[in-house]
Amino acid sequence: MGSQEVLGQAARLASSGLLLQVLFRVITFVLNAFILRFLSKEIVGVVNVRLTLLYSTTTFLAREAFRRACLSGSTQRDWSQTLNLLWLTVPLGVFWSLFLGWVWLQLLEVPDPDVVPHYGTGVVLFGLSAVVELLGEPFWVLAQAHMFVKLKVIAESLSVILRSILTAFLVLWLPLWGLYIFSLAQLFYTSVLVLCYVIYFTKLLSSPESTKQHTLPVSRITDLLPDFTRNRDFVNWKEAKLTWSFFKQSFLKQILTEGERYVMTFLNVLNFGDQGVYDIVNNLGSLVARLIFQPIEESFYIFFAKVLEREKDATLQRQEDFAVAAMVLESLLKLALLAGLTITVFGFAYSQLALDIYGGAMLSSGSGPVLLRTYCLYVLLLAINGVTECFTFAAMSKEEVDRSSAAEYAHPELCPNLCKFQHTHFWRHLPSSSLST
Repeated sequence: MGSQEVLGQAARLASSGLLLQVLFRVITFVLNAFILRFLSKEIVGVVNVRLTLLYSTTTFLAREAFRRACLSGSTQRDWSQTLNLLWLTVPLGVFWSLFLGWVWLQLLEVPDPDVVPHYGTGVVLFGLSAVVELLGEPFWVLAQAHMFVKLKVIAESLSVILRSILTAFLVLWLPLWGLYIFSLAQLFYTSVLVLCYVIYFTKLLSSPESTKQHTLPVSRITDLLPDFTRNRDFVNWKEAKLTWSFFKQSFLKQILTEGERYVMTFLNVLNFGDQGVYDIVNNLGSLVARLIFQPIEESFYIFFAKVLEREKDATLQRQEDFAVAAMVLESLLKLALLAGLTITVFGFAYSQLALDIYGGAMLSSGSGPVLLRTYCLYVLLLAINGVTECFTFAAMSKEEVDRSSAAEYAHPELCPNLCKFQHTHFWRHLPSSSLST
């Protein structure tokens, strides 16, 4: 596949993702604004900070390295080995879910059961929902590698909307259920998300015409399951080593990505009510970043990974592909800078109004507007961060990934600021909380 064709597919993926996310996020925005008027700040704090941190940490540590390694390079590979490698995310997710669940139940402060009931059940179900989502990882990677433009956006947006509807219904009719409401809604969300991918591939592979059109490396839905009967190696060891390189880096990246939530969770610097207000403002401030920058980054990471070869120096790359990649990078940086400046200017002027419309006096009074204005400046930095990160990690060789990881662990004070910001890439965890917009 030529670089121009890959660029066209990446552009369609980004634009389609942007338009669909705007449509679905508007619906979710309205639903969440309605839900917030029936909840206490303490409930919001425990769900959006404590339990969501458990879920995002489990999924990130279990799958992020696998995604980056398996999306690199050409689609012409032994996909049975790649799929076998991806299924390892499930037992890894079970391990992290059990370990982190024990930490959340035994080592952290337990909320007052009269204010936040059913905390233990919430921890168990949020951990279970992370494992359920990992069951769809092979489907997700196969879809991304073959650039199925609408599947990812529709599956995630539909799941979020259905979760919001279920949450609104339970909050209105069964308010005494407490964390049962959000735990069941989260489990429902991940189940619907995985089912969307399974149903799509089942229908696609049952149609010979569609299979030929997409040139998929599998012919039956059972080909996506682990293959223990093969005579060759169970996994591609080159991909496995690259996965390990990214995995070593993922610990530091997760800490930097979710740093404020770890501080609030483990150091108790804010009570649960203040945590709830902070997280709502955080989600609202990052809304445009999730709508615009996240689809662009995910789509063009695939573009750069396909056009550039990891193990080759710039002078050894195909010059036509290299020129296209440089042109695309320059254009993306200009677009990100323009969008970030626009958000910063208008965000300062209308922060208080936006919070009052979204959550009422609970958000618009106190420190909420100041937090949102500060976040607008942060979005400007994130605009540049996302584009530079997707290019950097798509072009790095395995050795460069190892050196980058080692340098940041051993001497973080020597790393350039841009490299540090390249790890604060929070929108990979879409949706960022149970009440995110």
